[in-house]
Amino acid sequence: MAISKIKASSMNLADTYAFTGTVSGAGKVLQVVSGTTTTSMSTTSTTYADTNLTANITPSSTSSKIYVIVNQNIQLDDNTDDRVGAGLRVLRDSTVIYGGDQAYEIFFENNTGNATQNFITVNRNYLDSPSSTSEITYKTQGRIYEGNNSVAFNAGSVEGTITLMEIEGWY
Repeated sequence: MAISKIKASSMNLADTYAFTGTVSGAGKVLQVVSGTTTTSMSTTSTTYADTNLTANITPSSTSSKIYVIVNQNIQLDDNTDDRVGAGLRVLRDSTVIYGGDQAYEIFFENNTGNATQNFITVNRNYLDSPSSTSEITYKTQGRIYEGNNSVAFNAGSVEGTITLMEIEGWY
């Protein structure tokens, strides 16, 4: 005897239903970790340096993904009358996972002939696959692109945040 499935023509969402099994393609958030800082890091260097924004997470499985969300305030001080640029990158431990050495990732054009200060909040999102169950440190690093100018991260005591979400089954 064949088994057949009865399909309802409608479903009353006010009723209570018990579901069993799994839903394919669905992700589940296992943990959320956040790091914040208001400690400013200012530089005139073209070499990347830590911006004081960091958070640690220990994944529960090597198959877990880590969704990284960065919100960071940047102040660009243009001491010339042309463009001023800065770079911001995200690292997993010592490995760059987002950003890097592309020229003028964040920049302003100044044609006033005067020194200016430019403020921006940069948002970065990245889905990482660390394949680890050891504690991982995520952090940001920044730099200026031209030595006559300066950049400050978390300037004016504006809070920078980095949020890490361990996701299971988001593939």
